[in-house]
Amino acid sequence: MRFRLTPRETSFYDMFAASADNIVTGSKLLMELLGADASARAEIAERMRAAEHAGDDATHAIFHQLNSSFITPFDREDIYSLASSLDDIMDFMEEAVDLVVLYQIEELPKGVEQQIEVLARAAELTAEAMPHLRTMENLTEYWIEVNRLENQADQIHRKLLAHLFNGKYDAIEVLKLKQIVDVLEEAADAFEHVANTVETIAVKES
Repeated sequence: MRFRLTPRETSFYDMFAASADNIVTGSKLLMELLGADASARAEIAERMRAAEHAGDDATHAIFHQLNSSFITPFDREDIYSLASSLDDIMDFMEEAVDLVVLYQIEELPKGVEQQIEVLARAAELTAEAMPHLRTMENLTEYWIEVNRLENQADQIHRKLLAHLFNGKYDAIEVLKLKQIVDVLEEAADAFEHVANTVETIAVKES
């Protein structure tokens, strides 16, 4: 890693770690949603909404720190990109849960549990990776694995779409379920954006 003569603001590391930990909380709520009956989903959605608000607060704190810091640990645009992509993940997960409740979905199609399992694994990897931003060490396996998971998520998403359009569901139900699985796919894409940003930062800092 490049040697620096100037001090750097280090609180960003803690804030990124906190944001990623909150995403793990969101992924656990998604997992909880899978096993919940319709009557319990509204309460899960409330907790997810609270987690999403906590994510917003974490993102705003990073932006405030960015705007008030003369020296940053790495490029400002990369800090902004990383914080925004982490925030996007929470937004998509919260949207998926909210749609399940608003659309009064009785049963999610087979394959959604695989989507959520991928997101949960990506959340764990992201939370584990954030503390390594301090040293930029032991991050290569993280972004490789998250990219692999995103490819897996793409395959699951395509199979889900094929299932939705096989004639089993009526047209309105297809539209509802497709929107949910599409949002979960966007969450997987956002995890990849985070990993790609971390890779960019690591390359610049090497």
